[in-house]
Amino acid sequence: MTQKINPCLWFDHNAEEAAKFHTSLFKDSKIGRIAKFTKGGAQVSGQKENSTMTIEYEMASLKLIGINGGPMFKFTPSFSFFVWCDTESEIDSLWKSLSNGGEARMVLDKYPWAEKYGWTSDKYGVEWQLMLKEGLQKITPTFLFVDELFGKGEEAISFYAGIFKNSKIDALAKDEETKIILHCQFELEGQCFVLMEGQGKHGHKFNNSFSLVVNCDSQDEIDYYWNKLSQGGEIEQCGWLKDKFGVSWQVVPTVLSEIMSGKNKQKSERAMGAILQMKKIEIDKIMEA
Repeated sequence: MTQKINPCLWFDHNAEEAAKFHTSLFKDSKIGRIAKFTKGGAQVSGQKENSTMTIEYEMASLKLIGINGGPMFKFTPSFSFFVWCDTESEIDSLWKSLSNGGEARMVLDKYPWAEKYGWTSDKYGVEWQLMLKEGLQKITPTFLFVDELFGKGEEAISFYAGIFKNSKIDALAKDEETKIILHCQFELEGQCFVLMEGQGKHGHKFNNSFSLVVNCDSQDEIDYYWNKLSQGGEIEQCGWLKDKFGVSWQVVPTVLSEIMSGKNKQKSERAMGAILQMKKIEIDKIMEA
């Protein structure tokens, strides 16, 4: 199945290093295409020309993108990767690797909801939740709704399910008294996601350190997802937007990755120049450039 939605992680300058670390931890993982900064892109971003701009990679068959965008965005617990572990030896090994140099938020231990569970950031700041239990998808992108988003989880799931096809709720656990979502597994375009809600003051929210890339095969698709996802949100540059819950999305054509990672630097430079002038991506203008 083609993956319609790719998680994208924003790093300062070490996306390639982080990708190699992440892929070393899981089976069915590999490094994919790498796009380099053009002259124009380097000037805008503050990165070095010909250094890594984006790197595509897979962790346990989940396709991701790492981007080097500078120091302005930091990872927060609002987004994490939930990893379902089959054995104690697997969860112990992953915990050791991922927590080394990171910050353990909930130590690996037995909890009321799991025989073994832990939450930690890794040495690059990426957040991980590990649980000893079989899951529908080995590594699952996870949203945490807190503070002003607390209580809006079901609304968000319905919003996303109304936009993406092949969507459904696989499992939903609520607090009996407050009715908040403790843990919800749901699918968009056949891909698994998790959403949780947290009470109290947390002091963090979504930002561009994490975004979801929607891969579009046509301009009609770009127009559809751009218009739907931006309702009540904020439009940004270069195909980026924030939805009404503050989650960042990139609505991009599938051909863009091929152009930007190709060997023809002049084509990449002209394509980047066109993209920098856009908010919603227009395929015809990129191809003309």
